[in-house]
Amino acid sequence: MKERLAGFLLMTAVVPMAVLGYLILVWVGFFARAERGRAGVRALDHFVNASVFNGYAWESVSSHAWRERHRRWAKVVIWVTDRFQKNHCMRANKREQPVVDLVLQKGLEKKTIF
Repeated sequence: MKERLAGFLLMTAVVPMAVLGYLILVWVGFFARAERGRAGVRALDHFVNASVFNGYAWESVSSHAWRERHRRWAKVVIWVTDRFQKNHCMRANKREQPVVDLVLQKGLEKKTIF
């Protein structure tokens, strides 16, 4: 119960900042340097992977899709990304899998509050 309460209190501060961050990201996408936008999109990608696809917070949707490539949602993600860059998901997973393995090996995915 303490973890849920702490999570709720934290999210009341984080969610408004996330909305603001998204709006800034849209502005940056049109008017600012690409480097800043890239970092924001990468963070948003990881957020979507963790919240929508129940993946790891330190992994992109593309890498997660390649790990789960037998699942229907992953096949759709792979098909869509292949339209823009051939083997994108496979390359993303090759780049990110060592990070996933390290985090799991060190137990960093375990509960951190209380």
